Amino acid sequence: MAASQSLVHNKLKAGIALLLTFVAGFVDVVGYLAVYHLFTANMTGNTVHLGHDLVAGQYFAATIALSVLGAFVLGSIGGRALIEVGARLHLRSVASVTIAVEAALILGFIAMFNALSGTSKSTADICLLLVLLTIAMGIQTASLTRLGPLTVHTTFVTGMLNKLSQLISHVLFRSYDLIYAGEHDGKRLREMRKQHMQEALFFFSIWFTYFVAALAGSLCYSRWSVQVMYLPTFLLGIAIIVDQFRPLSLQEEQDQLEL
Repeated sequence: MAASQSLVHNKLKAGIALLLTFVAGFVDVVGYLAVYHLFTANMTGNTVHLGHDLVAGQYFAATIALSVLGAFVLGSIGGRALIEVGARLHLRSVASVTIAVEAALILGFIAMFNALSGTSKSTADICLLLVLLTIAMGIQTASLTRLGPLTVHTTFVTGMLNKLSQLISHVLFRSYDLIYAGEHDGKRLREMRKQHMQEALFFFSIWFTYFVAALAGSLCYSRWSVQVMYLPTFLLGIAIIVDQFRPLSLQEEQDQLEL
C-alpha cells in the first residue's frame, strides 16, 4: 500500500505535479505554434523530425531539430546538477531555484519573440527561441520526478499512458482473482486493486491535464500570441511559493545522493 498511501499523504505535491504538467503542455503547444512547428517538451517527435530531415536533405530543419534535442538534454543535466548541489549544501527549497530558472527562460523567450516581431527570423533566431523553451522544459523534467515510489514525468506523457495501461491491466486481473479468492486473500486483493485504481487515476490525470493545457494554449495563442506565456510563468510562481513551505524536490535530492 506504499504507493497508494503516497498519493494520499502527498496531495499537495501531486497537485503541483499536475500544475507543472499544465505548464509543460501549454508551453509545448505555444512553442510549436509560434516557432517552426517543433515541440519543446516532446523529444520523441523531434527525433523523428531529425531522422526524416537528414534523409530528405533538409539540413536547415535538421539543424534546428538537433539544437532542440541538445537543449533538452542540457536542461535536464542542468536541472539534475542544481538538485544535487542543493542536496549537498542541504538547501531546503532547491526546487525554487530550478523553477525560477525555468520561469526566467520563458520570460526570455517572450522578450526575444517580441523583439523579433515583424522581422525575418534567421536560423540562429529560431534555434535560440526554441532552445530557451526547451532548456526550460528539460529543467522542469528534473525538478519533480518522484511521488513516493511513483516515477512521474511532467513534461511528456507517453510513459504516463504506458503506466496507466499497466495499472488498468492490474485492476482487471485483481478483479478476476477476487472471484475465486477466499476471505483473507480477498481483503489483500481488494487493497491491491484500490491502490492500482488510485495510481491509474493519477496517471490519467497527468495525461488529461497535458491535453487540457494543449487545448488552452492553442485557444489562447490564437487570440493573444506569445503573450499568453505569462500564464505559465505565473503558475510557476505558485509552485515556488509552495516550495518555500513544502519542499518539492526532497526525494530527488535523496536519489542524487544515493547515486
